[in-house]
Amino acid sequence: MLRLSALWISLRSSLWFIPSIIVVGSMLAADGLVEAGARIPALSQAQLPRIFGFGAEGSRAMLSAIATSMITIAGVAFSITIVALSLASSQYSPRVLRQFMRDRANQGVLGIFVGVFAFCLTLLPRIRGGDAHAFVPALAVACGVVYALVGVGCLIFFIHHVATSIQVSCIVADIAAETRRAADHVFPAEPASSNPTRSPLPDSDWHPVLAPASGYIQLIDERALLRAAVKHDLVIRSELPIGEFVVASAPLLVVAGTNAADPEALRDLKSAITLSRAQTVEQDVLFGMRQIVDVALRALSPSLNDPTTGALCIEYLTTILQPLVSRPLGDAVHCVEKRPRVHVRRPDFAALLDHTFGEIRVHAGSELLVYEALLRGLSLLAEAAVDPARRAVLAQEASEVRASIIAHLPLPRSTVLRTRAQALVIALNAPGATALVSSA
Repeated sequence: MLRLSALWISLRSSLWFIPSIIVVGSMLAADGLVEAGARIPALSQAQLPRIFGFGAEGSRAMLSAIATSMITIAGVAFSITIVALSLASSQYSPRVLRQFMRDRANQGVLGIFVGVFAFCLTLLPRIRGGDAHAFVPALAVACGVVYALVGVGCLIFFIHHVATSIQVSCIVADIAAETRRAADHVFPAEPASSNPTRSPLPDSDWHPVLAPASGYIQLIDERALLRAAVKHDLVIRSELPIGEFVVASAPLLVVAGTNAADPEALRDLKSAITLSRAQTVEQDVLFGMRQIVDVALRALSPSLNDPTTGALCIEYLTTILQPLVSRPLGDAVHCVEKRPRVHVRRPDFAALLDHTFGEIRVHAGSELLVYEALLRGLSLLAEAAVDPARRAVLAQEASEVRASIIAHLPLPRSTVLRTRAQALVIALNAPGATALVSSA
């Protein structure tokens, strides 16, 4: 199952998968329409409208013209895609390229362009001239013309879609939506507790399970690890969280038990973890946030100096963090019959906040707009925070924001922000003062 998930992630991120399906489908449709036209007299050339009632030579010429124009349009579309990828990589972050590669609209439009070309090429050999054995698949030719008109419409849509999708607001919104879906899967909505009841792992002699190759930890099948732990009577602890880079022959897991060195057990454990050359968002919520933070840091760099984009990124990061404030985060320990079996490392709320708001705060410099967005985001998170430990983390970050404001923004420009930051810190540190946060 894990291999199928990894394969599906790879196919979704590829630019060739959907176009290939459309091309194959177009070729099969062309053959099917030819056979239907030959077997059903009502679909013969004489029964179709005059506009499609060409002879053999006319049909060949029309299909050749359609095929030539569509492959030219496909080349232009691919060129536009490459330019958009280059712009996104240089202007925003190389890590946002996968959003363009995964865009179903781009893949579908490129597939239709090439599919029309393949449709026409499949039809051309089926047209026969001459008086004795002349055959013109009128239905298929008519559908080819309609298919070409659809391709023209897709060209107009493609230009509009690319012009829209390279806007930073659309890029960040798409990344945030994907990250929220991943967060809902990795951290499902459950009541959070400041003292989660998780059984500690027993003190044992741990044996390392070495990584078979170098790469990023892309997926961990926790159910498979749990099955392997029960099957081989093991206790398993992951050494690295999802998204971390592991070097070949470095410890990937550590296990304890009498069967820790069993070759079958080692195979089962290694098959439960997928390594990849690149990070993905499916189980790595922090990587989704990392992409948005990268866009913000690039916008705040002296070469761009775009604080509006930085504030935009903070707002979308807030939409990701807000549901997580009230959910159990951090490492997960899976038990069987009240016995700890599998310990999986996951980021806690403090790590998520530090890797997002914390990093942007460090690079905010003297940008007033960014500090306003940080305080606004912290206030929204504070309204959703009930756990005292989470409120303490937010209070610490608010204190750091206030210190940065004092260090980088002179008076009287920063008077209002200093007051807001101080009020937020006080509200977060006061027990049961959630209602005060909104006015801070």
